Amino acid sequence: MVPDLGVENGQLKKCPATLNCVNSQSTDKRHSIDPIIVSSTIDEAKNDILKILNELMDCEINEIKDAYIRVEISSNIFRFVDDVEFYFQDMNTTETVIHVRSAARSGVFDFGVNRKRIERIRKKLNE
Repeated sequence: MVPDLGVENGQLKKCPATLNCVNSQSTDKRHSIDPIIVSSTIDEAKNDILKILNELMDCEINEIKDAYIRVEISSNIFRFVDDVEFYFQDMNTTETVIHVRSAARSGVFDFGVNRKRIERIRKKLNE
């Protein structure tokens, strides 16, 4: 079942208490991760993110809006689903801040998979 996700009042949904979620808008150290900051427009940043996502195996793009992307990524072996969200915030500068949320739908611990995924995407964007 797809959880209730998206952006409300400029905020992605909070992470649950479990240790299988990261969110760049979280103030909780267990769940906090830095947003991705790029030197491009929102449209350019979205296109770059979509290119990276299209290269990932088992990634299904579910929603694309003006400043938002949501995808589902399934694990290779057990087919566990993670929901990954990108919220593009225009800073009225030459930079775009991309807030991220990546969370497993089930379980209580993800062995850092969601954090590592976001860091890999960050690295690819900065290459």
